[in-house]
Amino acid sequence: MLQSSKLKLPVWEAVLVLLVVFASISIGIIALSMNPHLPIIFSIIFLMVYGRLKGLPIHEIEKGMINGAASGLGAVYIFFFIGMLISSWMASGTIPSLMFYGFHLFSDLPLYFAVFVVTSIVGVAIGSAFTTAATIGVAFIGMATALDASLAITAGAIVSGAFLGDKMSPLSETTNLASETVGVPLFEHIKNMMWTTIPAFIISAVVFVIMSPVKGQNTQEIETFLQALKEYSHIGWVAFIPFIIVAVLAMMKVSAIPTLSAGIVSSVVIAFFQDRSITFKEMADILFSGFVMESNVDQLNSVLSGGGIESMMFSISLVLLALGMGGLLFLLGIIPAILQAVEGMLTSALRLISATAFTAIGLNFFVGEQYLSILITGKAFEGPYTKLGYNKKALSRALEDAGTVINPLVPWGVAGVFIAGVLGVPTVEYVPFAIFCLLCPILTILSGLTKIGLSKQ
Repeated sequence: MLQSSKLKLPVWEAVLVLLVVFASISIGIIALSMNPHLPIIFSIIFLMVYGRLKGLPIHEIEKGMINGAASGLGAVYIFFFIGMLISSWMASGTIPSLMFYGFHLFSDLPLYFAVFVVTSIVGVAIGSAFTTAATIGVAFIGMATALDASLAITAGAIVSGAFLGDKMSPLSETTNLASETVGVPLFEHIKNMMWTTIPAFIISAVVFVIMSPVKGQNTQEIETFLQALKEYSHIGWVAFIPFIIVAVLAMMKVSAIPTLSAGIVSSVVIAFFQDRSITFKEMADILFSGFVMESNVDQLNSVLSGGGIESMMFSISLVLLALGMGGLLFLLGIIPAILQAVEGMLTSALRLISATAFTAIGLNFFVGEQYLSILITGKAFEGPYTKLGYNKKALSRALEDAGTVINPLVPWGVAGVFIAGVLGVPTVEYVPFAIFCLLCPILTILSGLTKIGLSKQ
């Protein structure tokens, strides 16, 4: 989507157009409780009309929108495979087994704290927030449902841990992208992120301990849930094989689609082995339409029914619309005009890092894509960091603190749409509890004020 803009706009006009777009989306989603698709479509229509009034031919405008959407095709294909992964892992007993043993392993720990720490560990090991949320995250949502705990706080803890892993793992695409974009060695970049990640981790862990429910609640309901889980699902060590395969392939830096494919195929084989009555037609329906749990416990049915290609269609359509809108914002020169105007005001470390953070956050909201927020912000601010004499690892850290971890907080962002879809918790409900993600940009701006963790070239 890094296409050249066709218009040169004054800053005031670019800001005004952005405010109109942001206001229409915010009012539609928050005030009117609309699905985000329609406000984004209205914003696209507004931008197309604006482009025509500025003299751009309609075919150029359409091309800009298509180019924007095309940048998300990689994510779209991953969504298809993750939909099949979730449903096949439910059928094979992988997610039920994670839930069953999770109750026994973490029953003595504060719930939200355990969720945050475990998803952090899995996230660092796998390097993918999406896979972490779609596997161990779904299992934790099931545990929280059985415990009658807050799904919003649980989802916030899952998002916090998953994106800590996505930010810090050497296997993560965003971690590699941030370091490569500004030319900082990968492990030097990861080491430098400790300045903000460790305080954010400690604060988040303490908050999740405080918010965790008192142990011993709903004991009878939990026993009923676990008994039904054991009776209606295939619980056992065999069910962990697909999870282990995915983790190992991720650590070997095998790309996402082959890794997810291996997880799907292995779980399908296990499902056939464990239940000889399943036909190929029934398995195909599970992969497309999702798995349906039929037990005598309603909570279990709601948690272990879902997944499949069909369940991803809402997310896929929203991602394509949001990226198409982002393509128009670049084509019409709106975002480039604002980036260019900001550059002249960067005269101190605080201003420089604050501008970097707010730009990455803004791009997440207006483009909806974390990769683009990292790539565009990194290229835009590389020069000013060199000019002021700061090591570019400060820039790469700011890109992750305000780029990578913010996308799941945007209701129409790629990650926000995906997380809400797989966990079944609306983005606006879990945002206040995604403590780690909320802390990171604050801490990175504070580093500009205190100059802690900043080094000169």
